[in-house]
Amino acid sequence: MKRITALLTPAFLLPILLGAQSNIQPTNPTVAQVLLGNYDPADFAAATAITDPAIITAGIDEGVSPDSLKSYIIRLSQFGTRNTGSDTLSPTTGIGAARRWVFQKFESFSAQHENRLLVSYLQFDQNICDVGQHRNIMAVLPGSNPARNGVILIEGHIDSRCDVLCDVTCTAQGVEDNASGTALVMELARVMAKYTFENTIVFMVTTGEEQNLVGARAFAQYVKNNNIPLRAVLNNDVIGGVICGQTSSPPSCSGFNTIDSTSVRLFSAGNYNSAHKQLARFIKLQYRENILPFAKVPMNVRIMAPEDRSGRGGDHIPFRQNNYPAMRFTAANEHGDASNGPNYTDRQHTSEDVLGVDTDADGEVDSFFVQFNYLARNAVVNGAAAAIAARNVPTPPDFSAIRSNAGIIIVDITDTADLGVYRVALHTIGHDWDTVYTLTGSTQGTFPAPPGGILYVSVAAVDDKGAESLFSGEKLVLVTGTSGPDEAEQKAVHLLPNRPNPFDEATWISFWVNQAPEYRQASILISDMQGKMIEQIPVKLQAGHNEVLYTHGYGIRGIFTYALQIDGRVVDARQMVYAN
Repeated sequence: MKRITALLTPAFLLPILLGAQSNIQPTNPTVAQVLLGNYDPADFAAATAITDPAIITAGIDEGVSPDSLKSYIIRLSQFGTRNTGSDTLSPTTGIGAARRWVFQKFESFSAQHENRLLVSYLQFDQNICDVGQHRNIMAVLPGSNPARNGVILIEGHIDSRCDVLCDVTCTAQGVEDNASGTALVMELARVMAKYTFENTIVFMVTTGEEQNLVGARAFAQYVKNNNIPLRAVLNNDVIGGVICGQTSSPPSCSGFNTIDSTSVRLFSAGNYNSAHKQLARFIKLQYRENILPFAKVPMNVRIMAPEDRSGRGGDHIPFRQNNYPAMRFTAANEHGDASNGPNYTDRQHTSEDVLGVDTDADGEVDSFFVQFNYLARNAVVNGAAAAIAARNVPTPPDFSAIRSNAGIIIVDITDTADLGVYRVALHTIGHDWDTVYTLTGSTQGTFPAPPGGILYVSVAAVDDKGAESLFSGEKLVLVTGTSGPDEAEQKAVHLLPNRPNPFDEATWISFWVNQAPEYRQASILISDMQGKMIEQIPVKLQAGHNEVLYTHGYGIRGIFTYALQIDGRVVDARQMVYAN
């Protein structure tokens, strides 16, 4: 996990990160061809192909092992440090020994499953912490249908750090950040290699996340340069801890040493018509429908407003920047915000990010900071979503919707694949879908819908085994006969209800513009109930729906006012409730 203050590399990092990435290539040439779709699927076919999504998701749920995850994390902790600039030659310590061990584990998983996993490094040149060449580790499960080529990526970073970015001598076990994510990716490679998917799945352990996401940037650039059809990115970072620190990057945990082993946060960029939020919603839907009904310990899968925690970032961001749907899994509780100031006592980005403590003084850790059953549940959420996405059910290319104030919506779906079963998702004020309907035997259906207010609609197709496609982009559907989203007579510019409301740490503020006016300056003004202005957010007025993410911070409750100001005049105002 990386603290981000700007999209550009800060000036103080320039001595650490010298030159652009170059010579980005898989070390296994077969991997390069598989990613391009240039291969014979018979070369990687299972003796007995298991393709049924219900069997696969149940198998992932059953197959992910907390004991396996524990063994990986213990081993990762023993390399002393995995700093990106640490030793690459030692057989026992440093990033080189750690990545060779992961490579060998991927090879052993492949050997257990008819050698169907292709193991490779993604090698690239860049001067980082005085080291010139770096390697991600990847295991690639070729899809069964290269003609419908697509790629699903499950990733987590292996590098660790202390306070100083290029301190390669400090002990940096990096157990929560991010041996937990590395172990999750490894375990899913082990479990999912026995199954057959139409799309190729890449299990990737990245390097250099702490030095400006360089390993993820390398693969995102490689994908873009080679026109690889990357359909979804599931990033896992700080995904196994359950204990709240004194500090924690919001929106996060409620108090020091509180425990949460049943919630996971899904971060993604954007809101209305965001492919990244749609991916997060898809992930939650797959958990809710395929895993939750049989779960011994139910999980609360929380879709968050921002792309990441306040002031932070992760390896999903380079993919979003290149227009690939991408999101991040993070534990509900974090032990620290990586601020590392003089009064910082938390474990994250210190030598204290270790396995746990020895409570009975017998020389063995017996109280672990990572909860392995919790990590296993998070792995299952990942795996179930990736398994359904990798079936590559075609998303309907278009749809239309007509909504009335009588409380119904009529949806007409264009489906060139003629699958015959569809899902229709309705989304109002929250981050999640409110309702997902199923339409069978027709491309047109009538469904209950709110008679007023904001309503976004998206659709998916369903194959003969009950697996959904990724959902289409959302459309804002207006009530028939009105010029705007809520009222028969709209103002020229009209504020809409913020979403969600109440909100935790961030909320989307939207406004509707019937016709863009002539103006010099427009802003959203945030004020408390005493009239004190808290923040002014510049906005552009464009015809139709507009929105801006307001991030308040964490730990405050109360009622606030948001107003739209144009050229010094307030044209509309509403109230919102902050309650975390």
